[in-house]
Amino acid sequence: MTLAAPAGSFGAPDTNPRLSRELDAIVRAPEWINSSRLTADDLRGKIVLANFWTYTCINWLRTLPYVRAWARTYQRDLLVIGVHTPEFGFEHDVANVRRAVAARDIPYPVVIDNDYAIWRAFKNQYWPATYLVDARGRVREHFFGEGDYERSEAAIQRLLNDAGSPVARERRAVVEGRGVEAPADWANVKSPETYVGYERAERFASGAGFDPDRRRSFKAPGRLGLNQWALTGEWSIGRQVTALHTPGGRLAYRFHARDLHLVMGPARGGAAIRYRVALDGRAPGAAHGIDVDEGGGGTIEEPRLYQLIRQQTPVADRTFEIEFLDAGAEVLAFTFG
Repeated sequence: MTLAAPAGSFGAPDTNPRLSRELDAIVRAPEWINSSRLTADDLRGKIVLANFWTYTCINWLRTLPYVRAWARTYQRDLLVIGVHTPEFGFEHDVANVRRAVAARDIPYPVVIDNDYAIWRAFKNQYWPATYLVDARGRVREHFFGEGDYERSEAAIQRLLNDAGSPVARERRAVVEGRGVEAPADWANVKSPETYVGYERAERFASGAGFDPDRRRSFKAPGRLGLNQWALTGEWSIGRQVTALHTPGGRLAYRFHARDLHLVMGPARGGAAIRYRVALDGRAPGAAHGIDVDEGGGGTIEEPRLYQLIRQQTPVADRTFEIEFLDAGAEVLAFTFG
């Protein structure tokens, strides 16, 4: 995922002149998870790995096993800090972030960056993004997106050795990604991340247009082209969120990938919502994701990324459909792997 940094200058005057701008922004973070508030003295002279994330981002989820492993492998010498900078509105809710930290077994401190102050200080533009800061507070390396894990770990080792914390070059963190954290099957990913809010939506196949922020009835065409999506039922399409107003609404997508995920949740304060998934008009069976049973059933209980399909080989063009058995579902984006 990418997002241009919001306009505006960064923060208040520098209260920790001996810290770099980047580390000073972290120290000023208003809320910490997994740690008491760290001070300038806690960061000064340390090798710091700052990892920017937002909890529904599939690209971040697939890098998390590596960041988690580095935090544990080099815990005596490396200070890993997760910087949660939200993309979607519900990701500003700190309670949602706390649940994600617990669910994903994140062992290192996490700072809340709802106002993008740390994002701006690092001049960041990506989720996920990893920055390595040396013992003098200088950003020495950065890594954007997925991959480059061996080079990233070698950079960690180099900075630790330079700072007088010898680390054997052949030492490697043990990494195993499972579920949504498993590496993507890139050879078979032919479908792009797809937003369903009007701000960034593309390839919408239900009628002539979105009619933004107005409740209306939609109907899917008889056939979808690859990477087209469509709605059926009473929906309103918002800037980020597309919301279902009546039971029985459906969302369909023609895709080509091993995995299909959907970022969705219940309306704020709403009850859990039952759904049923189909693949080419049938229950997914062995192709079900971790948030769906073989018969296609599942429940939305909180706003997050749901893995709905994990195809078995060979991967082919398939038509995905999700029917919501209750009103109140809010959907935001498809991602693939």
